Amino acid sequence: MLCLSQAVVAQADFSADTLSNEVFARMQRKSFPAECTVKRADLRYLSVLHYDAEGNVKRGELVCNKAIAADLLYIFEKLYEARYPIERMQLIDDYDANDEQSMRHNNTSCFCFRAVSGTKVLSKHALGLAVDINPLYNPYVKGNVVQPSTARKWVNRSNQSVYTIKKGDLLWRLFTKRGFQWGGVWKSLKDYQHFEK
Repeated sequence: MLCLSQAVVAQADFSADTLSNEVFARMQRKSFPAECTVKRADLRYLSVLHYDAEGNVKRGELVCNKAIAADLLYIFEKLYEARYPIERMQLIDDYDANDEQSMRHNNTSCFCFRAVSGTKVLSKHALGLAVDINPLYNPYVKGNVVQPSTARKWVNRSNQSVYTIKKGDLLWRLFTKRGFQWGGVWKSLKDYQHFEK
């Protein structure tokens, strides 16, 4: 993750492009396995700036569906302007598309062709239509299952970090105003890191 000086932000600091051959090569056999039914042309590579909790400016990257690329650029630019902390934003392929490992490192990510945990149903992540933000501090909880498994402390939402997502906070408002649903209000499970469209 590249740390940047706090220079004037140019429009190029928030960009969405088709997948270059270099990016696509990173994804193949990982987030984009041989059986992937999503077309490469339907995905976009986003490059954005974000702050971490220490106030460092970092360059983040993620792959999403082209249908939400403009929404995400808008949201991440507004979060950057407000210095909303996001610890890490790398392609999940840097973790060999291992969701548990990515979440343990509090990595914000989007596209990964996979099924919903414990089912054969494709996740919204498989379509590039869901984003998990600061997942270590905003875990997935269903019964006794907590993901990542190292996040049990953060199941109790009164335990808060600067990376905790709260209903009504800036991140929540930006996503919900753009039509995303938040997993933190679901009834059968809670997925506090998850926003999907």
